[in-house]
Formats: sequence, structure tokens, C-alpha cells
Amino acid sequence: MGICDARTVIITGAGGGLGRAYALAFAAEGASVVVNDIRREAAEAVCGEIRAQGGQALASDDDITQLATAQRIVDAALAAFGEVHVLVNNAGICRDRMFVSLSEADWDEVMRVHLRGHFCLANLLARRWRDAAKAGRPVDARIINTSSGAGLQGSVGQSNYAAAKAGIAALTLVQAAELERYGITANALAPAARTGMTEDVFAQVMKAPAEGFDYYDPANIAPLVVWLGSRASRHVTGRVFEASGGMVAVAQGWRTGVSTDKGARWQAAELGGVIDVLLARAEPAQRVYGT
Repeated sequence: MGICDARTVIITGAGGGLGRAYALAFAAEGASVVVNDIRREAAEAVCGEIRAQGGQALASDDDITQLATAQRIVDAALAAFGEVHVLVNNAGICRDRMFVSLSEADWDEVMRVHLRGHFCLANLLARRWRDAAKAGRPVDARIINTSSGAGLQGSVGQSNYAAAKAGIAALTLVQAAELERYGITANALAPAARTGMTEDVFAQVMKAPAEGFDYYDPANIAPLVVWLGSRASRHVTGRVFEASGGMVAVAQGWRTGVSTDKGARWQAAELGGVIDVLLARAEPAQRVYGT
């Protein structure tokens, strides 16, 4: 018996890296898995691994950034497995440049894959789950989004990626607030692991050790994602988790910090001294990645 028995999960970008690790882990816990990746052969290979272990899997290479093609993913999942209970939005790309060197295409492509890619499947499934809840059918559904340390803290050379990932964190908060009434939770993850997107920038830092614990193995992140997709996590929503190696943390996010209230409108000239006092009382800003 697994913690995801009789549950179906769609995982985007699951042909390698973190997505593959999630797919294998969900299947090991009893879930039926839709392995979506633009690389059809990679998706089929992961499905083969799952089936070799006795699990159920379906490969998909449909585009996640268009509602029409995203609907094909949902329809295929329903036809194969009857229902969808979990969505893991994992697919992503990088187009890294310093901010002044970014092109319009660099910006748009990252926003398309990350933000539109997080919107389309979630929107379609949320509508389905909402309608089921309104019809009186039980719903115990999960949306698991992928943010990043870059989205939480910023990252030099990744302004497009960091902006998209910060947007995903905020999207998660709104989804959680709006969808909880229908039996849907929404959480996000900021993982640090060895993947196709990190191997160029962090290859030396994240390379596998010759022996001992492989801190950046994508499989280290999978148990948290599987648990968030299980029935046991129904009380957790609107959270962003950081995970790497054996570490799991709950990100605190932007909160109102130290403040002062004059009780009247400030004059611009007097604010300099006030801001200096507030900054002295505030916690230091977190260090931006790459600085």
C-alpha cells in the first residue's frame, strides 16, 4: 500500500531531472502517472521505467502553454485512469542574461513556459474540480507549483527567471485562497537539485560525489512532492517550501515588518531620517544569489 494509491498525477517536464524523480516516486507510492514532456522519447522512457516496476504511466508531449493542447493532456489522463487528483507544474526553461542584455524574446519565452505553463493545466483542472464539488462529489485535489530560490531571493543574471518564479509563488497564494472551498490545495516548492537547468551554471557545486550522500540528487526532493500530493496533506495549503538534500523549510515570504505611523501625511524631506531608523531596526536583506 502506498500513500498515493488510487490517485492520478500529471507531472510536466517529467522526462528528466526533478520531474522524472517525482514520476518514479509517485508511481512507487501507488499513483498512476501522466508523464508530460516536450521530448516524447524522454517521456516514454520514464513511463517504461515505471511500468518495469509494476506501475501505471502514460506519456504525453502536448504543449502545456495553450489551453487547447493542455486539455488534450487532461482528456488523455481521464481516458486512461478515470480521474486526475494531482497536478505537479514542474516544467521550466532558462534564458539567462544580465538584465541590460535581455532580449524581448528571452523575456517572453521564460514567461510563456513558466507562467502560462503554470496557468493552463491548473485552470482546466481547477474548473473540473470546482464543478465536481458544486455537484456534491467529494474532491481531494492538489496543485503543486514550482518556484525557486531565485524567485524568493533574486538571482544575478536571471531577472526573467526570477520574476517568473516570484510570480508563481504569488499565484500559489491566490490559488490556495480561492480554491480551498472546493477541496483543492495549492502549494509551491523551491527545490535545489541537479537538473538540466542547473548543470551548466552550478555543475561543479552540484556534481555527484564519488561516495556518501548525494546532496543534490533530484530524488531527495521527491518525497516532499509525493507527500504534498497525498491525501495526508489536505490541511496544508498556501505554503512555499524550500528543499535540498535532507533539508525541508517553510519559506516566510514578504510580511509587514518594522513600521512607524505619524498619524498624518509625511513630507518627502522628512522621510530620509525615518527610513534610516526603520532600516536599522529591520532584519538585513537576504543576499541575492550570485553576489
